[in-house]
Amino acid sequence: MEQTVPAFSLVADAATNSIRYWEPRRLVYNGVLVLVVVVYFAAGLPGSRDALSVDRGLMLFHLAVIANVLYCFAYVPDVFVQLSSLRAAWLRSRWIVFLIGTAFAANIARFVSLHLFA
Repeated sequence: MEQTVPAFSLVADAATNSIRYWEPRRLVYNGVLVLVVVVYFAAGLPGSRDALSVDRGLMLFHLAVIANVLYCFAYVPDVFVQLSSLRAAWLRSRWIVFLIGTAFAANIARFVSLHLFA
């Protein structure tokens, strides 16, 4: 008699795998975004010091939270594709999604930093 794996177990395994993959990379993602902001702040010195204020600091905090919420969207396609027949290929190539997403977020951080510290 053939035994089948419950659907919940498959979803739980995919979600666990997804968390184990994406969460350590969140540190790299945030590090890249912080680096971009710091570089543009430093490039704008001494004038960028004048841009520092509580309101700007709170705005940067809000933008960091938004960036991390958007990072969480990677879980949706990751879990979905892991549940498909493309799982093996996806597990080998999802680093590409990480690189593209991080580059896109860094580009947004660059434009925001240019506006803040120009």
